[in-house]
Amino acid sequence: MKAMLLKRQAPIEENPLEEVEIPAPEPHVGEILIRVLACGICHTDLHTVEGDIPLKKSPIIPGHQIVGVVEKCGSEVENPEVGDRVGVAWLYWACGKCKFCLRGDENLCEKAKFTGYDVDGGYAEFIVAPAAFSYSLPPGFTPIEVAPLLCAGIIGFRALKLSEAQEGEILALYGFGASAHVTIQIALRRGSKVVVFSRSAEHRELAKKLGAFWSGTIDQQPPLKPDRAIIFAPAGALVKHALEHVEKGGTVTLASIHMSPIPELNYEKHLYHEKNLKSVTASTRSDGRELLSAARSANVKTETQVFRLRDANVALRMLKESRIRGAGVLEVSS
Repeated sequence: MKAMLLKRQAPIEENPLEEVEIPAPEPHVGEILIRVLACGICHTDLHTVEGDIPLKKSPIIPGHQIVGVVEKCGSEVENPEVGDRVGVAWLYWACGKCKFCLRGDENLCEKAKFTGYDVDGGYAEFIVAPAAFSYSLPPGFTPIEVAPLLCAGIIGFRALKLSEAQEGEILALYGFGASAHVTIQIALRRGSKVVVFSRSAEHRELAKKLGAFWSGTIDQQPPLKPDRAIIFAPAGALVKHALEHVEKGGTVTLASIHMSPIPELNYEKHLYHEKNLKSVTASTRSDGRELLSAARSANVKTETQVFRLRDANVALRMLKESRIRGAGVLEVSS
């Protein structure tokens, strides 16, 4: 099979992903072999490639927003079946036995494995995944349209839940890439009023198109003070800005796996008045199922830019430079 393989971490400008031909994997007990149709690209892929986060497996095939068709089932798999369309997300496997799993927080599992990080991911023609951690996908979405929902969507949905945004409240989104452009549609459907901060004029324009009542840069002041905020951009300096400007009792949620250093906070200015700062760590399968249902109910439309598998380096470089409108997706096979 064809795959984009990372043998060494390096700046994306050096094109570290190599197109290779390797044997397709075989499913074992409880696993399914999936023919990949599409795989979304994500900042986590970029952090993995460039070395912002250490490798767990080397070499590694990145990619964790995978849409495909079941080609073969290992033993003890009753569902899904061969021919079914499925999705695979960032959480590849959890033990089900540790204290976190037992209390329903499998995203915090002490032995969790993550797709495209601990195990080979979807920048390839085939992937093996545990059947129990694959998703049945809703009708009405093409593989290209649904791929961004499987990480950008799920993580944004969890961040929205943790923000505790209520109907009628002002929700600020910092950064407006793949995750935010899905999250805004669900937040609006739930009755939030949304303001968006972004450096990109094109992203600010997209935010307004999707329903934001205000969009601007952090040097500008929105007409209403946010009650809640979600930071999607991996820039630690935004934490100070969000905490300073969020309303008393408000919550700032961090939706990135990696951030640049957060500057020193001033207690009275940034945290007093019962302000809350939360981070998002992966997501549970329940989050994924809820998001896919919410996306169908809200008639979420994903804005996508499609690339060939061999152009993964180009796609990630454009992601780094904020030149992708909406979400980037690798089209792997038809």
